[in-house]
Amino acid sequence: MEIEIRKAEREDLPAIIGLFADDLLGGHGDTTEPEAFGAYLSAFEKITASAHQTLYVACIGDEVVGTFQTAVSTSLPGRGSSSLVIEAVQTREDMRGRGIGARMIRHAIAEARERGAAKVRLTSNAARVDAHRFYERLGFERSHFGFKTQVK
Repeated sequence: MEIEIRKAEREDLPAIIGLFADDLLGGHGDTTEPEAFGAYLSAFEKITASAHQTLYVACIGDEVVGTFQTAVSTSLPGRGSSSLVIEAVQTREDMRGRGIGARMIRHAIAEARERGAAKVRLTSNAARVDAHRFYERLGFERSHFGFKTQVK
C-alpha cells in the first residue's frame, strides 16, 4: 500500500472536512453541510497563504485517507529556538491501523528537521487514550498540561 503525503489542495477540502465531520470524539462541531463550506475555505486560504503553516493530506491512490497540519513557532525560551507544532491529525476511521498515522507523523518530524526546529510538539484530546499510546510509541513524551478557553 503506497501512502503519499502531499500538501493539501483546494480540491481536497471536501474530503478533509469529511474526516473531521466523522470525528464525534473531537467535539469541534465540524459538518459537511454546504452552508459551512465558506468557513472551511476561508481557513484553508489563510493556512495555505502562511509561510509558517502547512496543511497536508495522506493519500492512497487518489483517495484522501488522512490529514494533518504543521506550524512553526519561534519563542525566546530555548535561546530563540523553533518548534514544529503538529495539529489536526486525522486518519479515516476505516483506514486506521495501517501505518498512515505513523507515516504522517514521520513526515512532520522530517519537516521539522528541514526547517531547523529544535523540537516537535503536539497536543491531543484528553479522551483520546488510543492516540496517546500511538504518540508514545512514536517517541513522544507527555510533558505539559494543556488549557484552553473560548473567546467570545
